Amino acid sequence: MTRALLVVDVHESFRQRPLWRAISNPHIADDVARLVDGVRARGDLVVWVLHTEPGTGGAFDPASGHVRLMAPLTPRDGEPVLTKTSHNAFTTTSLQQLLTQRGITELVVCGIRTEQCCETTARVASDLGYQVTFVTEATATNPIAHRDAPPDQTVEELLADPRTLPVSAVIERAEYALAGRFATIATIADVAAQPATATLPAAEEPAAEEPAAEEPATEEPATEGPARREAADIH
Repeated sequence: MTRALLVVDVHESFRQRPLWRAISNPHIADDVARLVDGVRARGDLVVWVLHTEPGTGGAFDPASGHVRLMAPLTPRDGEPVLTKTSHNAFTTTSLQQLLTQRGITELVVCGIRTEQCCETTARVASDLGYQVTFVTEATATNPIAHRDAPPDQTVEELLADPRTLPVSAVIERAEYALAGRFATIATIADVAAQPATATLPAAEEPAAEEPAAEEPATEEPATEGPARREAADIH
C-alpha cells in the first residue's frame, strides 16, 4: 500500500464542550466510519490521531477520560493510534517516521475541525511531499467568533453575533485555501471509487530489466569497456 487515511481528532472531548451544539456535522463519526470502511476495503492503512492537552483539567486532558474515539469508531489491530499536542498531526508525533517506514506517499485527511487540525495537517503533509486528498464531507467544525468578541461568549451569543463566521463560510474558505495548492477536495464516494494502491516493491521491479551484458564483446580488454560503461550510466 502507498496510501493512508488520517482520522484526526474524532473523539469525545468535543462533545463535552457547549460549542458542540453548533457543530456543522453532528453525525461526523458515522461519516468517518463510512470512509474508514471504504479505505479498509481497498487494503489501505488507517491512522488514528487524538488531540491531548495534558495537565489542563479540561475535556482534552487524558485524565478526563474523554480522549477516546467516538462510537462507532474502533481501530483494528495494526492500525496506529497517535496522540498529539499540536494542531497538525506531524509536529508532536512520530507520524512522518511511521509513514516513511511503510512507504506511504498519499494521504487522505478527515476529522475535526475542518479549518483547524484537519486543514493544518493537510498543509504540512503537502509541504512534506505527500499527495493529499481532503474529504470535507467527513470533517466537522464550529462557527468562529469575531476577534473582538468577548472570550466568555455563550453559544447563543456566538450564534446571535452578526460578526460570527458561520460554519458554511468556514468550510468554504478551508476548501478555497486547500484546493489546487495543498490538496484535492473529494467526497467519501470519490475516495471509495479510487483503485487500490500498489505496493512500492511491485512498482520498482521493472527497473532491473536492461541487460548491459548483452552487448557483443569488443576488442577492448574486458576490464575496461564494461567498467567505463557502468560509470557513465551512474553519472
